[in-house]
Amino acid sequence: MIHAYDKSYLSAAQKNLARMLDYLVNDLHYPLETAWQWFVTSELSARFEQGDCSALVGLSGVELARAVLEQAGEAVPMQKPSYAYDRSPEYWTGWALAYYQWLTSLRFAEIEQAVSITKVRLLYTPYHEMDVRQFADKMNELYRAAKPETNLKAMRTLAGLSQSELAGQADVPVRTIQQYEQRQKDINKAQAETLLRLARALNCNVEDLIEKVPPLNFK
Repeated sequence: MIHAYDKSYLSAAQKNLARMLDYLVNDLHYPLETAWQWFVTSELSARFEQGDCSALVGLSGVELARAVLEQAGEAVPMQKPSYAYDRSPEYWTGWALAYYQWLTSLRFAEIEQAVSITKVRLLYTPYHEMDVRQFADKMNELYRAAKPETNLKAMRTLAGLSQSELAGQADVPVRTIQQYEQRQKDINKAQAETLLRLARALNCNVEDLIEKVPPLNFK
């Protein structure tokens, strides 16, 4: 699996995203959903996803929160953050989501579309007491349930091609396409030439066909 950025930045990135949410929700009293939407739609979110060091570790969590407010066109208060001994559920939510985004390389908007921030927050109990990898397994389960179609099928449907038509244009056996779409075979392990032919026929990038969340059968 290809991660979003080098693991050496992960711990700091988790702490900063966690602190950002904690500050916006518990110090500034914005609704969690509103605060998260501001971040997801901000330019900072894209930089975070791409492993931009200035976004991952160049700002503290509070500075990140203030930058998000500024980009959202909101007033930027200079209120000092409070530091509770126990980490809040919102802190854990940001911390866990930063890990999941790094693990899968999904965009935060893709994660939100499949599993809302509200649902992630509800996973606080019992997952905050578990290894974060167990949280990631649960997120994968929820993501697959929300988006049962493979990327290949989604791109084929978008292109308006049947499986037989795609097979003819890409010179890939129709049975192979069926197996990828039904997750009987793992497209992430397909030969590079096969992926290139499919991508050319679908007028997309190879990366658009790769499954960032592993199919259950290939976990």
